[in-house]
Amino acid sequence: MALTESFYPNISSPLLAESDTALLDVLTSPRWQGVQKFSRRDAALDPLLLAVAASAGTHTTRNHYHHDFFPGAQVDAVARGKRATENTNKPQERKRYVISIASHVISLAGPSPISSIEVKCMARTRIPTPYGPVFLHLYHNNRDNKEHLAIVVDSAQYSDDSSVLAPPIRSRSLDAVWNDDETDMDRIVRGAYVGKLSATSQHPSRPSLHQPSPTVSIPSPLVRIHSECFTGETVGSMRCDCGEQLDEAIRLISQPISLPNNASPNSRTIPGRGAVIYLKQEGRGIGLLSKIRAYNLQDLGHDTVTANLMLGHQADERGYEIAVAILRDLGLGSELGEGVRLLTNNPDKVQALEKEGLRVVERVQMVPRSWRHRSHSQADAGEADLGKTAGVTMIGGEAVRGEDLDKYLRTKILRMGHMLPLYLAGGQAES
Repeated sequence: MALTESFYPNISSPLLAESDTALLDVLTSPRWQGVQKFSRRDAALDPLLLAVAASAGTHTTRNHYHHDFFPGAQVDAVARGKRATENTNKPQERKRYVISIASHVISLAGPSPISSIEVKCMARTRIPTPYGPVFLHLYHNNRDNKEHLAIVVDSAQYSDDSSVLAPPIRSRSLDAVWNDDETDMDRIVRGAYVGKLSATSQHPSRPSLHQPSPTVSIPSPLVRIHSECFTGETVGSMRCDCGEQLDEAIRLISQPISLPNNASPNSRTIPGRGAVIYLKQEGRGIGLLSKIRAYNLQDLGHDTVTANLMLGHQADERGYEIAVAILRDLGLGSELGEGVRLLTNNPDKVQALEKEGLRVVERVQMVPRSWRHRSHSQADAGEADLGKTAGVTMIGGEAVRGEDLDKYLRTKILRMGHMLPLYLAGGQAES
């Protein structure tokens, strides 16, 4: 009784105090004490459960209570059997468990503040593609355990000449000195090098002390924030246009950039430059398992938004904080770095990125390839020849088409506000 009052001084009900003491005896005793008679859980016990849940936060429920707040009860079978043969009259041992419970509750009383997002480029390498070489960057961060990627298109990576018109798009965290004992080979192996790496060319990079800026007025780099889509990119699913969008983004970024008349007397164009930030957030953030279940709901007649809601998800659960942090590490989109031209049809994505501090200077529309062809041709003649080229996904340079895709795109336009003209099956446009 005194022990309970010391931890719960405001409790005056004898029934409640006795139930609390009995409960602690059962949960913390090394040995079962026999059949106990307790009052109903929803009467005497619930005030304790609610108090603990309230102090720990909204994520704590009845199901978490036993595991989170009674570590003494979570032991392996061998240790439990060993303690069963020992003397159970050890008030000091019970007191130790009670104290651990109280300290656990106290530690959860105030939620720790969310730390700012930090990203670090762990490795970089050159990847040859049908559109030219790209540099794949793999990032770790302090917010999740996923390995997000940056696909950088930038020919300036091959040169350490500071006189180039556009500065190289380089990761500051990759080029930084990680420890005092690292060697030049350590830097090269993780990708911190300049030029083209070969058996005869090995030039480690050096940390950048300041963010370079373009020497002339040139268009800002093209950037796409792309979320992983296993079905569209790897399997070649035509339920969505994700595989096509990834391929089209890299193709567009790789196109030569026209310079203003006064930019350079020697050249009217420069090689394409920009990046695709590839985030591991499958199915607009709901994960592959829920996405597969959502496909079955779509086959039953529901659209992609309704299917997500029926599964208990939001229509779109993606976040872009990590993407903005990666772009800043690459020197893009910050106030001190270059602004970006964003490849997207989604106004909500633009708003979310700008809210995170990304400087977007232009939104560049991504019209589906089959729709572009449809807008230039009223007949199906020649459609079979559309986009029969190599690409970077299972779809490659081809166009995604079909009834499933048209339903998906109509839903994105009508229910998610994507900014595209709506071409229906007959080729008629609906604004």
